[in-house]
Amino acid sequence: VVAGAPGWIALLAGIALALGFGQPAPPQVKTWTSYVLQWGVIGLGAGMNLQVVLRVGASGALLTAVSLALTLAAGKLIGRLLRVPADTSLLLTVGTAICGGSAIAAVASVTRPKAHETSIALAVVFLLNGLALVIFPPLGHAAGLSQESFGRWAALAIHDTSSVVGAGLAYGPTALSVATTTKLARALWIVPLTLGIALLRQRQSPAGLKGVKWPWFIAGFLAAAAMFTWLPWLAPAKALVGVAARRLLVLALYLIGLSLSRDALRSVGLRPLAQGVLLWVVVGGGWLLYARLGGT
Repeated sequence: VVAGAPGWIALLAGIALALGFGQPAPPQVKTWTSYVLQWGVIGLGAGMNLQVVLRVGASGALLTAVSLALTLAAGKLIGRLLRVPADTSLLLTVGTAICGGSAIAAVASVTRPKAHETSIALAVVFLLNGLALVIFPPLGHAAGLSQESFGRWAALAIHDTSSVVGAGLAYGPTALSVATTTKLARALWIVPLTLGIALLRQRQSPAGLKGVKWPWFIAGFLAAAAMFTWLPWLAPAKALVGVAARRLLVLALYLIGLSLSRDALRSVGLRPLAQGVLLWVVVGGGWLLYARLGGT
């Protein structure tokens, strides 16, 4: 039932259940969420032409690079002004700049911050992801964005892949396609950014790149797109795989909501929350203005 519901209903249902019981979700839920989301994104590749994926990704490469640079600069400035601890500020910034929880996990694996700093960054990103999933489609309609413009905006302004896909899914099929491909192109920046941070901190942390969590599901997405582009005999299965992928993504949103806890809400803190919100408003507002003015 949950998998067949709209994404925002699934998310709210998970949150309501989590907060209603008041107990943290079992640790297995986090693992399930990761696998369901990754397989859902891989399945989306089946419904996309690889040539289109590469074209959209290439055309958005400059935008993602500019977005990354501006977000990193703005995040560092806001973090300093609000006197947010350095590691917490870095995690919030990379989470906003690239892809939310995945980027936070990758960078945290090389910076080794305190456990509560990672939890705070993840909690802030989670809260803003849930909000984005609800408000972005109405904002896009109010701004008169086309599906392509909305997909690009959502991919550049929303943190996690799950919420980008959920917002695109709510806006329309073209928005979903553009949002997914642009978001995955943005997520690829995890690799050079994490490598760069690891090299900068090599002297402080001799463990280097050991234990880094890379987003391997991106390769699966591209492989699925290649298979269904160049193997025409798979065409009859394309629609079925597409439906299954969308249901997996809705299920992932439900599991994300289920992962919220009262302790996570209490642990956020005002200054990290303020940094996360301000940075998100700057990034989202800037790219909305760009999209509204006709940027593609």
